[in-house]
Amino acid sequence: MTPAITRFTKVANDKSQNLQTFDLLDLQQYTREKSYSPTASKDFHLYFVGVDDVHEILKHILSRVRFSLYLNMFGFDDDELNGIIMVKAMDPDITMLITLDQSQAGGKHEKSLLDADKAKSLAAFNTHFTIGKSLTRQISHTKGFVADNKVGGEGSTNWSASGEGIFVVKGTPGGPGYKAQNNTQTIFTDLDSVSRFQAELIQEHMFAQKQQAAGPQPSGTRGSSRGAAKKLMRTLPQSAT
Repeated sequence: MTPAITRFTKVANDKSQNLQTFDLLDLQQYTREKSYSPTASKDFHLYFVGVDDVHEILKHILSRVRFSLYLNMFGFDDDELNGIIMVKAMDPDITMLITLDQSQAGGKHEKSLLDADKAKSLAAFNTHFTIGKSLTRQISHTKGFVADNKVGGEGSTNWSASGEGIFVVKGTPGGPGYKAQNNTQTIFTDLDSVSRFQAELIQEHMFAQKQQAAGPQPSGTRGSSRGAAKKLMRTLPQSAT
């Protein structure tokens, strides 16, 4: 375990470190400029992989979750973030739903992470994680979360070294072996977006969970996916509007 994992695991276990007084200004330390423009929004900010320290932004928020976390992540290949997630999975006071894409979950790194999670606590994994596809059995391409019903995050950023542009030199992009995709990460706190996105994440989890329970789709049923989707929709709560 690296020192960085140890540090954020300690934050994850320290209940005094939480999101109750979270402000987007808490994250300006992770931007290239180390401060926001005077005209920046108070409830929405856009960060850039390869410019801002997106990996630290995600760790800052997720390690401070104390009540609930709803997450759908297309690419789940980050050891540190997974370590934080598993701390939350073992906390009986936290309600958490994690949805992962079926096509990505079989990849070498992601599979090894998930196998390690299962080995640590199969009961916790089965309680919180589900792996599946979208309602019409396409990829589950959402890359976002809602933490403690207060902070939302969404964007093109997959959880991986190049997807987040994880810094190899402290505090700045670049250095030997540094890789960064062109990705964005938004963090937002306006209550309407947080509420609506949380409802969507729950619904996506339930879609995947029902697919997982039903087993593989039989061959030759592709044309009936619209009818199956409508049937499934009737069994699920509608997203908040």
